[in-house]
Amino acid sequence: MRASLRPSVTYLDARPQKPMNTISYTATPEDEGKYVKEILQQKLKLSSRLVRKIKITGEIKLNGRSVHVRERVDVGDTVTVSYPEEESYFEPENIPLDIVDEDEDLLVVDKQPGLIVHPTYNFPTGTLANAITYYMQQKGEVYKLRFVNRLDMYTSGLIIVGKNAHCQDAIMNQMHDGTIIKKYKAIVHGVIDKDQTIDLPIDKDPNHVARRMVREDGYPSVTHVRVIEKFKDKNYGQLNGFTFVELKLDTGRTHQIRVHLTHIGHPLVGDELYAQLYGYNVNPDWMPRQALHSYYLNFAHPVTGERIELETQLPDDMKAALEYIRGQ
Repeated sequence: MRASLRPSVTYLDARPQKPMNTISYTATPEDEGKYVKEILQQKLKLSSRLVRKIKITGEIKLNGRSVHVRERVDVGDTVTVSYPEEESYFEPENIPLDIVDEDEDLLVVDKQPGLIVHPTYNFPTGTLANAITYYMQQKGEVYKLRFVNRLDMYTSGLIIVGKNAHCQDAIMNQMHDGTIIKKYKAIVHGVIDKDQTIDLPIDKDPNHVARRMVREDGYPSVTHVRVIEKFKDKNYGQLNGFTFVELKLDTGRTHQIRVHLTHIGHPLVGDELYAQLYGYNVNPDWMPRQALHSYYLNFAHPVTGERIELETQLPDDMKAALEYIRGQ
């Protein structure tokens, strides 16, 4: 359950001529003698980068007076931080959105397949960023879109958007520390007989502009594979059968799941970038995109510290693909 109260930290509705994010914290006995900078970083969870930015474009106050971050606090002192809100400049587009969770700090959406996260040279419009900008305008809100995690265009599932800089930094730090639990579901070629952990380093493929590959000199990458359902007698492509799997990531490298599964000989069904290495038909009628869905997230709320657990249903196209395989 989401907590309704926020211990220690209170967001103030400060709306001067230029909209500001304003956060306050009241020192407890354990904070006695700490520097203001320590309060900002340890209690308000502001990154060093954001503190430096606030010193330039915002304001830091102790009991209502402007102070330096090296000043010490006493029990009962109130530290208040204000910094300008930032805006994103994406064209608003009325694209359907599946909002999974939202509060004043973050937004979590269940991205549909085929939607790229933000505009690029090849996809200047029709993106998730355009959709959220429209949603934001309809609610009369203004904030910069800060995508904490990203998914490939044809991967569906949960994406976290931070509504301010310190929330983005706090969740990204959790990703770096490995304290966020991320789980996916996928349909792969061939039969994976048992659960396993793939611990193999990944980096760019020097022979391809987009692909990654397992390399000895790559970045540490760990994927846990749990078998959900096997389809041993189904014949399609080079390998007999399919496997429906759950994947839990300890790291978050680009294309990590796709690279690891391909490396062990079980590429994703419909993965046109990697499955073709095995000669598969990469766009079967029954699954015309890569069969990968980010269905589960568990992380600490960047302000309250409470654990947030979110889970979504398998999308319709993957449900239909499983039914197709079962019926063959």
